[in-house]
Order: sequence, then structure tokens, then C-alpha cells
Amino acid sequence: MRKTTPKRKPLLPDPKFNDMLVTRFVNNLMYDGKKTKAFDTFYEAMDIITKKNEENGLDVFKKALNNITPQVEVRSRRVGGATFQIPQEIRPERKTSMAIKWMILYSRKRNEKSMGQKLAGEIIAAAKEEGAAFKKKEDTHRMADANKAFSHFRF
Repeated sequence: MRKTTPKRKPLLPDPKFNDMLVTRFVNNLMYDGKKTKAFDTFYEAMDIITKKNEENGLDVFKKALNNITPQVEVRSRRVGGATFQIPQEIRPERKTSMAIKWMILYSRKRNEKSMGQKLAGEIIAAAKEEGAAFKKKEDTHRMADANKAFSHFRF
């Protein structure tokens, strides 16, 4: 086991919106170190959102991310030869990380032409509390609620 936790590297805010969350999102969106391409994709999605919704794209993005951020998750735990799914609160860093990863995963699975359009579609859907990423959050919460009886096994 480690003696100390590793230091977190500071993230630089993105050039257009000057926001750390955007940089974090783009870092997860990026393939093969192509950060400029990832930023272009994200900014394209923001432009599409601004045109469709007549709102600021960044505000819609933050609202969408907030809507798909889970509060609880289930973790497997072996107790006396049986495996139980135990609901647990999620720490804040992991909450946003899960939300970002779900947003990207389900936007890649959408059926639009470019990744910018796919991302914009998923962000708009999540902001309206619909879409695959929001459904994933609902399923996670439903699973935790169903296994509430095993919460006394928490570790």
C-alpha cells in the first residue's frame, strides 16, 4: 500500500470559456492525445446547442452534467459466502467523473453524423432530463434503492 496519496496535477482552464470542468471533460473526450481535436469537437457541440436552444451552451452543458450526476451507487461485498450489492454514497470527485464518462459513452453511441452533433444531442437530452446518460443515472439510483436492505453491511 502507498504511504501517501499522489498529488493531483492542476488542470489549466480551457481557452474559450476559462473553465476547469470543460478541460476535464475534454481530457476524457480526447483520443490518442489529440487535445486540439477534442476541444474543436466540444466547441462545435457548444455552438450547436447555442443555435438550437437560444441559450448559452456552457450553461446547458453544466445543467446537463448536473442532471446525470449520480448520488449513490452499489458496490459488491462478500458476506458469508454470498455477494451483496451494497448502496453507498459517492465522493464528489467520482460523481463528476462518472457523469462525464457516461455523457461521452452515450454520445458516442448516438446516431448523428459528427461527434460534435452526437455530443450536442446528448447534452440537450440530459438537460431536459432524458436520454441514455440520464437513464443510466436513474438505473443506478433504482439499483441502490432496491438494495437498501443490505445497507447495514456497509464498510
